[in-house]
Amino acid sequence: MGIFSGKGAPGSPAEPAGLSIISVGLTIRGDLESSGTVKVEGTVEGSVLAKHQVLVAKGGLVRGDIMARETVVGGEVHGSISADERVEVQAGAAVHGDITTRRISVSEGARLNGQVRMGEAAAESKAAAMPPAPQKPRTSIPVVRVAVPPPRVGNSNPAH
Repeated sequence: MGIFSGKGAPGSPAEPAGLSIISVGLTIRGDLESSGTVKVEGTVEGSVLAKHQVLVAKGGLVRGDIMARETVVGGEVHGSISADERVEVQAGAAVHGDITTRRISVSEGARLNGQVRMGEAAAESKAAAMPPAPQKPRTSIPVVRVAVPPPRVGNSNPAH
């Protein structure tokens, strides 16, 4: 199998979907699409689409819409969230936009500014809100894993 081919040998089972992390200090401008889970610890300025799960960690920021099977927000989202199964908004998190899902959990101390649609209304709303198919093929931005070294302890430089 080639390193960048994304395909195994003929007849081999498909690799399981992985975890893509937008690390602290990393800003992505543009839409993200993943067949697995996306964890946002940094900033995404664009839509996030994941077939499995989107996790917005404490300190993470998404300025765009989120679409996934399940979404957990511990940071901040400025945009709508559409989750097939469930949305969890944790204490200290903030969502500024509408939520469409089957199940929702909002912890005490979370901030939610928008409408919530659940159950059958969620399915109808999701069908009505789906954008038309794009006229031309969209270029996907591959998501890469970026290792960010931890801050150095005992740095005597006061400018940092």
